Amino acid sequence: MIGIIDYGMGNLHSVLSAVEFSGWEAELVEEPEDLDKYEKLVLPGVGAFRDCISRLNESGLRASLDKRVLEDKIPILGICLGMQVMARRSYEGGVYEGLGWIDSEVVKISENFTVPRTLHMGWNNLKYKKSVFFDGLPEDPDVYFVHSYYMKCDNPEDVIATTCYGGSADLTAAVHKENIFCTQFHPEKSQTYGLKILSNFLEWSF
Repeated sequence: MIGIIDYGMGNLHSVLSAVEFSGWEAELVEEPEDLDKYEKLVLPGVGAFRDCISRLNESGLRASLDKRVLEDKIPILGICLGMQVMARRSYEGGVYEGLGWIDSEVVKISENFTVPRTLHMGWNNLKYKKSVFFDGLPEDPDVYFVHSYYMKCDNPEDVIATTCYGGSADLTAAVHKENIFCTQFHPEKSQTYGLKILSNFLEWSF
């Protein structure tokens, strides 16, 4: 059974449908004490970093997630904002402390671009390292992004996929650290390739 974290933000039902389409049973989970029921977790998210971390803290989900992810080492997938909140801190609209699971900071794509160039929205290609999460994919598959901030990792070994946008340096597109896998793009919106990545995660054992 897959638990999809419901903290009141994100396209939860799209993620739920994609997991079920991949052949797995899934439920939305709101209560911290229920996290022990699941063999894998998904942390989706769309919106502002500040609101996301506030809701995780206020709901009590953060402490339970820390236990399940850092102590129990349950596999977890973070999607978009769900990826970014795993960072040490974010500079979106201020400075906000994140979960701190990934040694990284969330920063604006580029101060040199004006709106809407700072918004990376639409289909773009992945440049990925060899990884179980990308098994069965062609070279340079295209996936769907919607973001204006990205995760800048301290350890380049954590970064397993990047994408290029607007002539900027490669942007972090996917990270893997121990039992944590996260994507800046939306697998649930990325059609065949996204569903393959999602399926690879669901079948993965840590």
